[in-house]
Amino acid sequence: MGKIGIIGGSGLDNPDILEDSVDKEVTTSYGKPSSSLKIGKIRGAEVVLLARHGREHTIPPTQVNFRANIQALKAEGCTHILATTACGSLREEIDRGHLVVLDQFIDFTRHRDISFHEKFEPHKPVHCSMAEPFDDQLRELLIKTCKEKKIFCHEKGTVITIEGPRFSTKAESEMFRKWGADVINMSIAPEAALANEVSIPYAAVAMSTDYDCWKDDEEPVTWEAVLEIFKQNAKNVTDLLVETIGKIE
Repeated sequence: MGKIGIIGGSGLDNPDILEDSVDKEVTTSYGKPSSSLKIGKIRGAEVVLLARHGREHTIPPTQVNFRANIQALKAEGCTHILATTACGSLREEIDRGHLVVLDQFIDFTRHRDISFHEKFEPHKPVHCSMAEPFDDQLRELLIKTCKEKKIFCHEKGTVITIEGPRFSTKAESEMFRKWGADVINMSIAPEAALANEVSIPYAAVAMSTDYDCWKDDEEPVTWEAVLEIFKQNAKNVTDLLVETIGKIE
């Protein structure tokens, strides 16, 4: 097994989970990734941690260099990627603090570089299959670990990724619900698609922090409210990652 990449989302990129860690500055043919690579070990496995929005959360979703991030992890020898993300819930049953092991995405972004294939070789078009964008084996390990650790999770869910950085209008939120999306965020779809293009098994666990703005008996989402839920539940995500990594073969 090669190294395991962790892409940490908002508030979920704690470098303290790594043993004997070192920072490595890298660049790629697509530019610099969002952060330096923090390389260390978890349960004996070599792990590479990358902060999706930068270590100080300075990179808005649209400006995240997803291609550089995925290429940097691949070049470092990562054979699996686990990602974390905050999300808004579009379903009554997905409450604040709940974890969702994603199995499908809808890409509603409009300004991202979402493919490594900027041109085709003559008569050799490349159209990557994306029917099942999240790796089944990694998803099963995440679900199994949640059960063992008694961490409640929804075993599947469709995430819609919007452009951001603004939150949705009520009309958009209702539309996404009708489309079949269960949760909403600003990052996962392009990241998952690019990992698939370079054949790296990828899975993502989403933490629900709010109800977006579709729910009339709830206040519309604010960044401050999102951060508060992070603080209360980040340990569950950290524990889940640590235990799951120990099971990857």
